[in-house]
Amino acid sequence: MSYQTLNAHTATLALWYIVNTSLSSYYKLMGAFSDPKSALSQPVEAWRSLSIHVAHIKRWEDVDDVMAFVNKVSDDVNRGVYGVLFCDDEAYPVQLTNIYDPPPVLFYRGNVARLMDKKIAIVGSRNPTEHAQKITFDMAQYLVQSGFSITSGLAQGVDRAAHLGALSQDDTLGCTIGVMGTGIDVCYPKNHNALFAQIIQDGGVLITELLPSTPASKHTFPRRNRLVAGLSLATVVTEAALQSGSLITARLAAEQGKQVFAVPSLIDNKNAEGCHHLIREGATLIYHPDQILEDIQGESAYTALPKTFSRGVSAFSDEQASSEELKLSTKAEPFVPVVPNHLALLISRLGSEPKDLDALVASTGMDTGSLLAQLMELELLGLVAQAGGRYVRT
Repeated sequence: MSYQTLNAHTATLALWYIVNTSLSSYYKLMGAFSDPKSALSQPVEAWRSLSIHVAHIKRWEDVDDVMAFVNKVSDDVNRGVYGVLFCDDEAYPVQLTNIYDPPPVLFYRGNVARLMDKKIAIVGSRNPTEHAQKITFDMAQYLVQSGFSITSGLAQGVDRAAHLGALSQDDTLGCTIGVMGTGIDVCYPKNHNALFAQIIQDGGVLITELLPSTPASKHTFPRRNRLVAGLSLATVVTEAALQSGSLITARLAAEQGKQVFAVPSLIDNKNAEGCHHLIREGATLIYHPDQILEDIQGESAYTALPKTFSRGVSAFSDEQASSEELKLSTKAEPFVPVVPNHLALLISRLGSEPKDLDALVASTGMDTGSLLAQLMELELLGLVAQAGGRYVRT
């Protein structure tokens, strides 16, 4: 078998499999060779000259394995197991073409036309308060009644409430898009089979850029969050702690030039400290969904979050600060996060020049999964920024 038998779409699928959905490797090859079929036909020396990871090169050399994957996907699509969208398809969401690193391939189940809807993302804690769940459900329901669909990440808590709120109206069924942090054929969390089925049955859609059978892992969720933000006109955080992945979604939305909204709560609600931090950093405080509609429909001006906003620390630590410490805090130096010992090697390999994952794997000797998990920790600490699959010290 030969790569020469592939057409433009199957060549894209083959290359996406070969690079194991590595955005940096895929776009590095596209920059050098223009299109997937051309990249597949290059000599191995050309790939090595681009510092493509050795694992990708080994997979590329195993033509039979790659072609078996392409044939398996084609068979699954023909049997209606799931569908595949390519970036030049008419149904490919135009919103994603405007982000820095759009996925060349999307796998989907359900009503793909939903991707053309006007969408607002609602995200937040996996363990929200009962009050936050009600606010999330009601807000999603209201926005759907106002002509928008709801994008979220299919997680426990706020995400689930957002999807269910969007599905709650008989006259506007299916107005939700669930972005998966797994392969299209993997249900995560495992107890969300009923939610997945309801979204599909009611006319919503599930999507992912990850290959079929990809399990959930720490490094797949920031990728999911990027698509949640990318698909949507704005992002709403209804309740989130300081270390919540929802703050990553908010930061990604800000980097994409989109508005971020946050719902306030009681000042001693640790579960909402992430929302309060976002508001301090410039997110728009809201207490009614009409305020979202006014802003995104152009009825009032707004200032987006800074493209790289700082991460604070909890004002409510276990050890209460003394009154003297509180007095001194007003004159204290700016907070500088301490780098944990297990992150010291990685932070030492990062500098002012952006580096992609392949370069970091080579310089640290770490496996990709561990590397991505540590990069996410550094992002949450505000020590590293990421754009287009490249990382730089802040």
